[in-house]
Amino acid sequence: MVGRAAWPLLTAVLLVVGVLLSLGTGRVWLDPAVLAGSLFEPKPNLPWLILSELRMPRTVLAVLAGATLGLAGAALQGLLRNPLAEPGLLGVSPGAALGAVIAIYFGLSGSFALATPMLGIAGALAAASLTLMAGRGGTLTMILAGVAVSGLMAAGLSLALNFAPNPYAAYEMTIWLLGSLADRDWSQVLLAAPFILAGWVCLALTARDLDALTLGEAQAQSLGIDLSRTRFLALAGTALSVGAATAVTGTIGFIGLLAPHLVRPFVGHQPSRVLLPSALFGAILLLFADVATRIIPTAQEVKLGVLTSLVGTPFFFWLVARLRRMSP
Repeated sequence: MVGRAAWPLLTAVLLVVGVLLSLGTGRVWLDPAVLAGSLFEPKPNLPWLILSELRMPRTVLAVLAGATLGLAGAALQGLLRNPLAEPGLLGVSPGAALGAVIAIYFGLSGSFALATPMLGIAGALAAASLTLMAGRGGTLTMILAGVAVSGLMAAGLSLALNFAPNPYAAYEMTIWLLGSLADRDWSQVLLAAPFILAGWVCLALTARDLDALTLGEAQAQSLGIDLSRTRFLALAGTALSVGAATAVTGTIGFIGLLAPHLVRPFVGHQPSRVLLPSALFGAILLLFADVATRIIPTAQEVKLGVLTSLVGTPFFFWLVARLRRMSP
């Protein structure tokens, strides 16, 4: 068992290893010495182009998206005091997916490359706004509102697939919904990054309030916590960061659920102390999952969202069984 003192070092090592594996792994094998040498050779050269235009954007996006999902999952679990909470629970991820699918449905993605992520971000913000307006009554009301909004967004996705103008559009929408970091470039990273960073700031501002909420809503209010502000910051931060990440990567599940639970045994259960480790471990999980999609020997690359669901579902069942044993 790794002690709490060694946990930061282990996290840093895993993150560095994940980044190096992501930069060094691909369909085209390049010797690490060749990749390192390309940094000092005249540019452009083939190894440098592969590294800078294909693998670096993919790696940066994996870190940003993974950290976003882990951070948002930890914040929502603290806000809702629900160990099963994650970004999809409040409709943010389905909203981003619907916005992106609308761009594909109407052919906007073909005429404007950034239409898919931009509409994805807009969809996430719209879904979060609906959840916030409908869930003003309290934690339970917000969860129920999130479930309703998620159902509405899922219905919109089904309609888009049902009325796809042609088989190619339906195929493109389906492939996008499976989630992937393949073929992402710097323009998509630069589009998503400002929204992700803004979302991180909003979520970080909730840290003190989340600690107070562990005592209950009434007690938190007696300590001067503005619950409306806390809910707004948490939902806005989730919408901005997760919406931007989902709009670029597609739907990637379970990272936001897994990361907080994996770090709590080492950092404790105080919500403010869980936020940063969850973000770091979310990035680590997504980096290693993305590397796995590239090295699994299949004719076609396994989609990232499929792999995270295959790995995350058994953990989810284990978590439910554990909660059932702990319940009175």
